[in-house]
Amino acid sequence: MRLDKYLKVSRLIKRRTVANEACDAGRVLINGNVAKAGTNVKVGDKLTIQFGNKDVNVEILAVEETVRKDDAKELYRYI
Repeated sequence: MRLDKYLKVSRLIKRRTVANEACDAGRVLINGNVAKAGTNVKVGDKLTIQFGNKDVNVEILAVEETVRKDDAKELYRYI
């Protein structure tokens, strides 16, 4: 699954266009490397998202095309 879509489905970022802009600005890292919006993510990858002066570190536990809002937190875990 594309990184920008995963960020939206998991609700780490609310809109796909915002996720795309964050990736273009270099604020999203996969396993320590700057990632583009089209990069494929898989289970076990570690994401770092930079929000201003705060970093959010998560590990991908599942990749789903669609998920209900209540179940979105099961797709990742905070590190």
